Amino acid sequence: MWALRRASVHIRNPGISSGSTRISCVQSEILTCYLENYHTGLIGPQEKVFDRLLSNTRFYNSSFVSLKSYTEFHPFSSQAGPKSHVKDDDDKLDDGFSDLGMPCGLVQESTSGDENGDEFSEGDGVMDDKENELEASILEADAGKKSSTETKATSTLIKAILANHAISMKEVCEKWVEEGNEVSQIEVSLTMLELRKRRLFLRALQLSEWLESSKHLDFLENYYASRVDLVAKVRGHKQAERYVEQIPESFRGELVYRTLLANCVAATDVKKSEEVFDKIKNLGLPVTLFSFNQLLILYKRSGYEKIADVLLLMQKENIKPSVSTYQILIDIKGKSKDISGMEQILEKMKADGVKPNNHMLLSLARYYTAVGLKDKAETMLKEVERVDINENLGICGVLLPIYALLGREDEVGRIWKACESRPSWVDCMAAIEAWGQLGKIENAEAAFDIMVKKLETKSVKHFNALLKVYANNKMFAKAKNLVKQMEASGCYPNPLTWDALVTLYIATGEVEKADNILEKSAQQRRGRPLVNSYIAIMDEYAKSGDIHSVERLFLRMRKAGYAARHQQYNTLLLAYKNAKAPAYGFIERMKGDSLLPSKSFTMQVAKVEAFRKENVADLLE
Repeated sequence: MWALRRASVHIRNPGISSGSTRISCVQSEILTCYLENYHTGLIGPQEKVFDRLLSNTRFYNSSFVSLKSYTEFHPFSSQAGPKSHVKDDDDKLDDGFSDLGMPCGLVQESTSGDENGDEFSEGDGVMDDKENELEASILEADAGKKSSTETKATSTLIKAILANHAISMKEVCEKWVEEGNEVSQIEVSLTMLELRKRRLFLRALQLSEWLESSKHLDFLENYYASRVDLVAKVRGHKQAERYVEQIPESFRGELVYRTLLANCVAATDVKKSEEVFDKIKNLGLPVTLFSFNQLLILYKRSGYEKIADVLLLMQKENIKPSVSTYQILIDIKGKSKDISGMEQILEKMKADGVKPNNHMLLSLARYYTAVGLKDKAETMLKEVERVDINENLGICGVLLPIYALLGREDEVGRIWKACESRPSWVDCMAAIEAWGQLGKIENAEAAFDIMVKKLETKSVKHFNALLKVYANNKMFAKAKNLVKQMEASGCYPNPLTWDALVTLYIATGEVEKADNILEKSAQQRRGRPLVNSYIAIMDEYAKSGDIHSVERLFLRMRKAGYAARHQQYNTLLLAYKNAKAPAYGFIERMKGDSLLPSKSFTMQVAKVEAFRKENVADLLE
């Protein structure tokens, strides 16, 4: 058995730490690099999540196993701060956006609060290794061991499913079989592959259920693993855990359990993740690098204290770190703005013969950009580019936004010129973002026009790209016209649309309208609002010390399925500080959400607690 260092808060059923002794081996070089200038502060500035298209990161809601059950929401103070002035739902806004909504009859693909099925959630880092590694393994399981010719084949079943989206999966499949089609492993694999790429997880799960009930195929472990992942994406990781118990024991192998582990990590369920990891070991299944990386991702999100123990265990088990392992450690250092520590890890990685991939180079460029080291950032970008851009047009989309963040209009122009004659829609969206970042609205609009002309079928995400530019530049009238154009094209708002409108209202100083439109968006059937939308409004209320509004949004985030994180508590504390009101039970409440406050945060809470003494003194006067 192995141990992770005990946190300062006692956890019942400690999972990984259960019945184990502390590892006392000599620290490895990578651990030394990680621990040197170790930064554990949890109050530092949050990195802005940008390049949503390229990084494809997500903010995951979670089902924390609390040390203490908080079944109800208890505000810290019932009398501090002004009450909310947000209008009722029935009130009409005079801004032209109040009627935005979804047409009746559309099915929400993710039917639970679990984050994996939520296409519009955002992450807390530049790269999410869980997503990359798990999705790759599941897609490989679905695709099977096919030849390259087979993987390029077109599935007739997927065509039938997409053409009959209003009909139940059972009816579609049975009709397809009645037409003389054969249910083969290759056909099913290609169909699952395409459904996953389109993020139609509910339909993929329904197909899997039909296959199992109709017994057209014999299920092997890779099919069961794929099913576990789909259940987690659609119904949540707890339902996925229950499904695992229904799988025949002979097929409950490492692939099934690591898929469950990855989804528990995605939900930031620390206790359950540790239990699943322990179960893998107790069952005598191999503990792979993938599983160790999941723990690193888990502790990257929930608190850095246990990361060193994971690295020590990897050393003990002789598990060599991969580029994904190094990426996680670089993300931690980069977000903490510990550039020296980040570079030490990079050098150790190179010394171990692990070559940084383009994703890591882009991450490094972003972190260098965040601290103003533009020369180093450009060096990373040139390394990604390597050869003449005209010979490597596929990387245009990833370079444009970062050069824009560096303020390099000349480089953005050079790259866009190279691919402007035949850009993909991904390149166009990257160009829209880049020109918008530089304030070149006409250029962004020109890239949008090129994209619209190229697309036979338009999607809401294409309109969102330009809408975000208008929102960031406070262009209310143009945003309103674009939304009308979007609806005329048969596209309807999604959470990214609402987020852009929230940004627009906040930028124009109308926080209450932003709050109102966010509440309306929560009532829509296509995805829940982005966590960034909630946080942006909470930050504005906190600046004015409006405790009641901040607490109300905190509760709404819970109801939307988002678990509390340090960022929300930072904002809550700021609200109490600006209101000069004591925050009762603040640290205990954080612990109830399985969040461990850093020393610097605890000191800030103590300063706010001092307001309690001042209030008592006022009463005695």
